[in-house]
Amino acid sequence: MTEKLNTEKPDAGEIVLRYFAWLRERTGLSEERLTLPPGILTVGDLLLWQSQRGHPFDQAFAKPEAIRVAIDHAHAKPAASIASAREIAFFPPVTGG
Repeated sequence: MTEKLNTEKPDAGEIVLRYFAWLRERTGLSEERLTLPPGILTVGDLLLWQSQRGHPFDQAFAKPEAIRVAIDHAHAKPAASIASAREIAFFPPVTGG
């Protein structure tokens, strides 16, 4: 079964969070749309908040250093601002050869 992602733009103040690979498996979500609480200004803030959301997010985001983040399809570091983000994606590091 192939899941169809919602491609509509989020409403004002709303952000799309997308989860890939084992993050999708652990959270049970491929995406969600929500309004973030005040004070979440950077990728690092968002990762910390995710780990404090309760089950299953506490387990999925227990090791934030192992999670890669993209803001609107561009890789972002923990200090990056999420102020104008429409979509934030979370995924594990990619290895290959």
